[in-house]
Amino acid sequence: MSADTKQNTITIDGQEIPFLAGQTIMDAALAAGVYIPHLCHRQGLTPHGSCKLCVVDIASKNASACTMPAVAGQQISNNTPALNEARTTITQMLFIEGNHICPSCEKCGDCTLQAMAYHLGMLDGHFPQFFQRREVDASHPTVMLDRDRCILCELCVRASREVDGKNVFEIAGRGTNARLIVNSASGKLVDSELETSDLAAHICPVGAILIKESGYKVPIGQRTFDLHKVSEIGLEKIVLTKVRQPDE
Repeated sequence: MSADTKQNTITIDGQEIPFLAGQTIMDAALAAGVYIPHLCHRQGLTPHGSCKLCVVDIASKNASACTMPAVAGQQISNNTPALNEARTTITQMLFIEGNHICPSCEKCGDCTLQAMAYHLGMLDGHFPQFFQRREVDASHPTVMLDRDRCILCELCVRASREVDGKNVFEIAGRGTNARLIVNSASGKLVDSELETSDLAAHICPVGAILIKESGYKVPIGQRTFDLHKVSEIGLEKIVLTKVRQPDE
């Protein structure tokens, strides 16, 4: 390793990780095959830092790995009991703040939130169930929006704006009144520019955005997280694939 290369490294849990100028800690970690838990991050989209599962310890200070730039010499702790306990609590809160009844959800087995719970060893929701009933929008001919399952990660917002070039979705309100809205005159999906081929229609990590008439084409037991762990690097293409071979 050259001296120049050695200067551009960070250390995560004792492992030296190279990085390029402009990369975040998350970018560098994923490029090196190091998993940092996350729900709202996707490479290629502007980092958002909303889920806070990727918070790491940098010299006894907490920071979101998806938004914090990598700086040479950073000493970072990621996989620690304290951080994983906080991540479990966040995941429990996400479960009880929405309608995440896994056995009744078409996204079961393809849901990143569900897979995260398994990864963290979450055994129950811990907190009392608490979520405001939000409107289900089934007006679109091919896409359904179930806001009760939305975790406000803004992945669909960013995908629509930055990849699809349509700006179909947005988050409105604050606190318990925060909700996903549709940018159309009526506020309905049917009057938006959303198409089934759009990334925004497929990127939801939970079951808030679903494609109609495609439920259970991939049987339970052969879905993404039936076959893979959420900690595997580069699962994005697999998660977005709706029709897969049983022997994937």
